[in-house]
Amino acid sequence: MHKREAFREAFDRFDCRKVALYDETKIEDLMKNEKIIRNRLKIKSAIINAQQFINIQKEYGSFDSFIWSYVDNKPIENHFDTEGDIPARTALSDKISKDLKKHGFKFIGSTIIYAYMQAIGIVNDHVKSCHLYKA
Repeated sequence: MHKREAFREAFDRFDCRKVALYDETKIEDLMKNEKIIRNRLKIKSAIINAQQFINIQKEYGSFDSFIWSYVDNKPIENHFDTEGDIPARTALSDKISKDLKKHGFKFIGSTIIYAYMQAIGIVNDHVKSCHLYKA
């Protein structure tokens, strides 16, 4: 998280259309950037994922439509008592991860997908004692 701004700057503010066009010269520039994680496979996967993200947008109208179709556009409301009860992954995150890999995405495991599902509100994992639990 502490490198987020450096990544945002290095990857053109995460503009998928720009990242999708990165070439070997840009990859080499990124490999020299000491402010980010310089793993060639992960950098290349970011480019591939940007390309696949655009492909899904074209196929489904938007990535939003694609991802929310897994839950029929209704968030999953969980009822956990403690944060320790919250899983790192679920059968649904396994399925989405597998489907994204079929679409060509890289470095897109189930744990990452579950965290994404929480971040965008597909899954509401606020524990019962949290002030946001009912929201």
